[in-house]
Amino acid sequence: MEILFWLSLFVVFYTFLGYGILLYVLVRIRRMIRGKRVAPDLNQDFPTLTLIIAAYNEESIIEEKIRNTLQLAYPAGKLSLVFVTDGSSDRTPELVSAYKEIKLMHTPVRSGKIVAMHRAMDEVETEVVVFTDANTFLNKDALLLIARHYADPKVGAVSGEKRVMQDALSDATAGEGFYWKYESTLKKWDSELYSVVGAAGELFSVRRALYTAVEPDTIVDDFMISMRIAQQGYRIIYEPEAYASELSSENIKEELKRKVRIAAGGIQSILRLKKLLNPFHYPLLSFQYISHRVLRWTVTPFLMILALTLNVVIVARSGGILYQVLLAGQVGFYTLALAGWVLERQKIKIKALFVPYYFCMMNYAVLAGINRYLKGSQSAAWDKSKRKSA
Repeated sequence: MEILFWLSLFVVFYTFLGYGILLYVLVRIRRMIRGKRVAPDLNQDFPTLTLIIAAYNEESIIEEKIRNTLQLAYPAGKLSLVFVTDGSSDRTPELVSAYKEIKLMHTPVRSGKIVAMHRAMDEVETEVVVFTDANTFLNKDALLLIARHYADPKVGAVSGEKRVMQDALSDATAGEGFYWKYESTLKKWDSELYSVVGAAGELFSVRRALYTAVEPDTIVDDFMISMRIAQQGYRIIYEPEAYASELSSENIKEELKRKVRIAAGGIQSILRLKKLLNPFHYPLLSFQYISHRVLRWTVTPFLMILALTLNVVIVARSGGILYQVLLAGQVGFYTLALAGWVLERQKIKIKALFVPYYFCMMNYAVLAGINRYLKGSQSAAWDKSKRKSA
């Protein structure tokens, strides 16, 4: 029992903190041996590029998105802009059509984002394709900063950074911003060691020649598209200076809905990317993939429950000061999370409690996502989460 307890505790620690520590050490060792990776210069002949934005019923924000898109810097004659508005029943297609610089693709039938993306990709002829969401806003040099990495022929995909905008009175979704800051740090180190394990749909790009259409029922298409490129032996680079800014989820309920969907997609991805679990085929990539993604999306939430349960049993049976301290620490952490949940429901905002609350909510979402996927109740076409107003 004690061995199982320590094993559970170790995996939980490794998943959320230990991998980050080990990754930092490995990156430092790599720098000592090979030097720090340096991004390609901006003074180069940039590839031709298409920016694709999938927009579904976004009339409230689409004109702001268009203005943001038109101010992006890129060499004249090398940039194409495509907005895909399939299924939109509001004025989104009409508003986009007013801009002659933009190619509008629209059909009244809603077949889901993936089908819309594939339809757009069938008409793309540029060397590089960048995808971004309609409710995010890019910094002016984002495309340049992303495209420069394709000067390296070993690079198959480049992911930008997601930045969550918080106001001074953020509720428990403030944990979302903290989470993404930590994730960004891990992605920087992943990228420097070898490759990021998956791209975020808010802003990512691929070499057109390497793009393969994923199945229409794919839940997290951005992750699957990028990882299938990694399967081909190419690196996924993380470019934190190219960023997509978006408001946080409207409330914790909306954030939970988004997390459950991602968790269901995570299980689906693991089952469809089974080859990546074999370290003999992909030694370094498999290590990163399992450590950064697979453990989070599979066993770790269950091991958190097991570690707490075994800790209670061990203390009840034999005591021991070390086990008592560990139990007190676990109970204290979950008490803070529970307090965060209670206060959030009462609209009382204490940011110190947001992190444990958000952490527990994330792991609950994994359990709910696994259950939803196994039941077959998670659709690839979904209702987007509501965001806070600007």
